[in-house]
Amino acid sequence: MGKSGSKLTAGEMKELQECTYFDKKELQQWHRDFMKDCPSGALRKEEFTAIYQQFFPHGDASKFANFVFNVFDINKDGYITFKEFICALSITSRGTLDEKLDWAFNLYDLDNDGYITKSEMLNIVEAIYAMVEKSSSLSGEGTMLELPPDEDTPEKRVNKIFAQMDKNKDGKLSRSEFISGSKKDAWIVQALAIEMEQ
Repeated sequence: MGKSGSKLTAGEMKELQECTYFDKKELQQWHRDFMKDCPSGALRKEEFTAIYQQFFPHGDASKFANFVFNVFDINKDGYITFKEFICALSITSRGTLDEKLDWAFNLYDLDNDGYITKSEMLNIVEAIYAMVEKSSSLSGEGTMLELPPDEDTPEKRVNKIFAQMDKNKDGKLSRSEFISGSKKDAWIVQALAIEMEQ
């Protein structure tokens, strides 16, 4: 899966069909498009950020794109291969709510220690606000996320999330706290839909 213009082998196709929600025809089309945009067979962080920025031309998507890149880049080699790309896309576009929330947990858990701290969540929420609110306010569309006064800053939002989700009050969210709490929070699901549909 790394040679310019290469097609997926039968073995690669079988593997991707088993680990994604895409059929053979969809995988072939995604692979063609990926190879057209990334002839080397791998997407660098700068390229990924530039692509992501196109979805938010008036906002600043760079910080958020960096976080997303890190989750896509499973082996942490600084590149996203087609397999890494299509597996993540499969979860974010067609996965179950549990799979999407599990993926989101990995996004928020910046140091990969199995917990989300307030500072980690604040980093992500600030990035979402910078990407979405600046974009929508500059385009005159109003905010894409209608926020009540107790959530109108990233800090207020994070404090509210932790007040609702941190059941044992240890200042960090476990995977189970995050997933069960997210299912009860329409904003998290809505924010996930915005970031994953891009």
